[in-house]
Amino acid sequence: MTRSLAHGLNGAADLPIPLTYALIGAAWALTFSFAILLVAWRRPRLEPDTPGLLVPSALRAVIDSHALRTVLAVLGVAAAVVVGLVTVFGSASPQRNPVPGVFYIYLWVGVMLASLVLGPVWKVVSPMRALHRFGCFLLRRSPEDGVRRYPTSWGYWPAVFGLFAFVWLELASQDPGSVAAVGWWLFGYAVLTLTGLVVFGTAWAERADPFEVYSSLLARLSPFGRRASGELVLRSPLQNLAGTPVLPGAVALAATLLGSTAFDSLSAMPGWRNLVDSLGGGSVLVATLVRSVGLLTVILIVGIVFTVAARATGGLTRAERAKLPGLLAHSITPIIAGYIVAHYLTFVVEKGQATALLFADPFQRGWDIGGLAHREVEYVLSGHPTVLATTKVLAVLTGHILGVAAAHDRCLRLLPPEHRATGQLALMLTMVGYTFTGLYLLFGG
Repeated sequence: MTRSLAHGLNGAADLPIPLTYALIGAAWALTFSFAILLVAWRRPRLEPDTPGLLVPSALRAVIDSHALRTVLAVLGVAAAVVVGLVTVFGSASPQRNPVPGVFYIYLWVGVMLASLVLGPVWKVVSPMRALHRFGCFLLRRSPEDGVRRYPTSWGYWPAVFGLFAFVWLELASQDPGSVAAVGWWLFGYAVLTLTGLVVFGTAWAERADPFEVYSSLLARLSPFGRRASGELVLRSPLQNLAGTPVLPGAVALAATLLGSTAFDSLSAMPGWRNLVDSLGGGSVLVATLVRSVGLLTVILIVGIVFTVAARATGGLTRAERAKLPGLLAHSITPIIAGYIVAHYLTFVVEKGQATALLFADPFQRGWDIGGLAHREVEYVLSGHPTVLATTKVLAVLTGHILGVAAAHDRCLRLLPPEHRATGQLALMLTMVGYTFTGLYLLFGG
């Protein structure tokens, strides 16, 4: 797998969005932001405890059945075993080994897009959770209980470091497509996650597992939710989003996800590549350092700008304003989701097929499992550039509008009445700036 394939990614490089689309999208983003802020939304509306529409009992019985959950858990473990075997015994060439594709396409993008629709997918199919539950079953103990209590002060910080480790491997490391590099990363993840589950119980998976935290965050935009009683309901995604837990590291989590995706587009631009080459001077180590500094810088810029904007209000004490970024961090989630769809849609649909085809002969034995060796990739999206470009712009715009609505509703609850308009201005402009920048990067500069 070459660097460009490992990124994804290069959605902008594969299909630049016409400038007209970008400008129209940016204008609509600005218009909707201020319309929501000043005219259409004058009282809080989002309640995470809204009863919602109860899913039919027959469907709920299937979805929540122990049998289905067991089957999905077994499939998750089986998939992990297959990936492990192909990593060790398959080809060392990323062009012949499907493991990097599974890692970057199915896990990093596919699972997260599925979570947008279905809910917290990784929580259900995680092989680490399944192995931990099986071990607890043998020991006759509850999976929720660990040796120690998960420290409240840690919040999402372990997940933030895990996510940064992933995006660093993908976007800044020397050879992100290396089968060995991906294999060692997954091995480290498995060991750390299982250890965390044993020590802290399922709280580790919920707050520290980078994939589960990411999946559960995006699942807040799913139409499926749970009542306090655990019953499955259909509910407005914004209602679900309003119930996002406020934990330490929430801003860093959002900044890492949004900033890394933005850096992915930035790194595909000729200007950035030329800068890396000129500063690197032919040294792989220096080039890696430049990319690492660039990635961290973009993430820090996203986080710092959001923090400053969220705190830029009057009528509150310094301590109250210090809490605002964490209380408003959930509003970045729709922007992250919109950018994921816009940036990675072509990648997951088309390059995901290429990964599947490699499973025809994963061990280079001349096999043709499922007749996949005779299939070719269907370029179902790239063949319709206008439709794809429109979809990308609409994804970014929709994410922006939902993010503004979520932030505005929360501000109506947090800010004094006399500061509800002016106190949000910096935050709204920041979110518009995120959208402008996202469209510009998708446009390819």
